[in-house]
Amino acid sequence: MYGAILGDIIGSPYEFDRGDKTKDFTFFEKDAEFTDDSVMTIAVADALINTLGQSDDDIKDALIYSMKLWGKKYPDAGYGGNFGVWLSSGITGPYNSFGNGSAMRVSSCGWLYDTLEETLHAAKLSSEVTHNHPEGIKGAQAIAAAIFMARTGSSKDEIKDYVVSNFGYDLSRTIDEIRPGYYHVESCQETVPEAVTAFLEGNDFEDVIRTAVSLGGDCDTLTCIAGSIAEAFYGVPDSLKEECKKRIEPDMLEVLEKFDKLRR
Repeated sequence: MYGAILGDIIGSPYEFDRGDKTKDFTFFEKDAEFTDDSVMTIAVADALINTLGQSDDDIKDALIYSMKLWGKKYPDAGYGGNFGVWLSSGITGPYNSFGNGSAMRVSSCGWLYDTLEETLHAAKLSSEVTHNHPEGIKGAQAIAAAIFMARTGSSKDEIKDYVVSNFGYDLSRTIDEIRPGYYHVESCQETVPEAVTAFLEGNDFEDVIRTAVSLGGDCDTLTCIAGSIAEAFYGVPDSLKEECKKRIEPDMLEVLEKFDKLRR
């Protein structure tokens, strides 16, 4: 999950199109910090780690409990409006969202399971507890599948072909074609394909992060998603892992380290 969290932190100062749409930027700006993307990435991992092998109902109950628990721990992390209401209310059912939150929190699903079928199923569960719109579920599954394929040796061409064939995303545009007209948008439909394209065009982990940030828009979330795939394909340099550890809270680090031990 280092890739997702680092993408969130590094992209956070440039959210809402506050950057210059360039790959030439300071990697850790002074106001770079984790946001809701990291908190919910940790929350989903925490739930899944503790429910491996359990029933779908148990997993979904754990996901709801975990997201609300972590949301209360970090109430000012920058949650979207509808999700923020869900977190702070007694509501436990989904609200038909197709926001990109389902894709930004899904990275652990790509690592914890032995088959692509299991990965897709877990991604669906992780999404539909809130984002049960078909586009929300599709976004989560596409990213989880890309992570699983990347970590199990698939090429970029194979990952691209699978995402296009199975989820219908248009991955024909280049980053240079996307960048000029791209803007802050929070749907899966207009975040997931852009994040996947940033991964496909990047030359290494750092270059994927820089490429994603250069698009602007909902930059922390987009870069979180791109970084989650990049970690599975390239790995994360130890120096950046150490930066990640320094920039999250001890309880988050505890889950991250437990997850790391389990996925090895």
